[in-house]
Amino acid sequence: MAPFYRLHRLMTTRPVLAALALALAVPLAPLPAAANQKDSAIFDLHLRGLRAGTLAVSGAINGSSYAASGKLQSTGILAAIKRISYDAKVSGSVSGARFTPRSYHEKADTGRRQSESVMDYRAGVPQLKVYNPPRKPEDQDIDPATQGGTVDPMTAAYAALRDVPEAEACKLNLTLFDGKRRSQVQLSNPVRQGDRITCTGEYRRLEGFSDRDMAEKTRFPFRLIYHPAQNGVLRVGEVQMDTLYGKGVLKRR
Repeated sequence: MAPFYRLHRLMTTRPVLAALALALAVPLAPLPAAANQKDSAIFDLHLRGLRAGTLAVSGAINGSSYAASGKLQSTGILAAIKRISYDAKVSGSVSGARFTPRSYHEKADTGRRQSESVMDYRAGVPQLKVYNPPRKPEDQDIDPATQGGTVDPMTAAYAALRDVPEAEACKLNLTLFDGKRRSQVQLSNPVRQGDRITCTGEYRRLEGFSDRDMAEKTRFPFRLIYHPAQNGVLRVGEVQMDTLYGKGVLKRR
């Protein structure tokens, strides 16, 4: 939301942020490229009512360029069981309603192992430059050359959690690729309740996941709730999701 993509992975048996991006993965359609903006937000993750982590996301759009960074880390009850962290940054171009990454870098610590991934993009096609520690080829592996038009988890997280005008609320259909796995995030069906707007969302595993992951669960529904902010824009205040550990909630500070 792992941003959702990473948030979701945080909540699975193989946790890593790029998934407080299922959540932690949930992006929103961007503003026109000419509309410069800066965003920053900190979210607390609660699992079954207990604080389990924090997600910080910041980014900016300047003309036709964007840059974003994020950090996820376990806290509270989750940190007592396993310390998890995820740091990522991305830069790229934005045109109309389309983000195109140029360079993506992530470092993750699952509590059991540390990893690093670097992707550059050529004409929108990801080029996997670094993936440490190296992994033996597996049957479900995806060729990055076939993943043109996808976005990285950090781009998805920024797009999902930044401020947007009401006309852009709940409009999303993004395909993500993290160097090994392909997934999808969708937002739709805006419903107004007072001064808030709620979106129906879904994160879906598509390819590159292990047979165990696919058998475990492929679809993760969630709700994203916008609150009114200054200057007539909407701001994500809360994300409610189903995780493999039960009900999870991201709440903006």
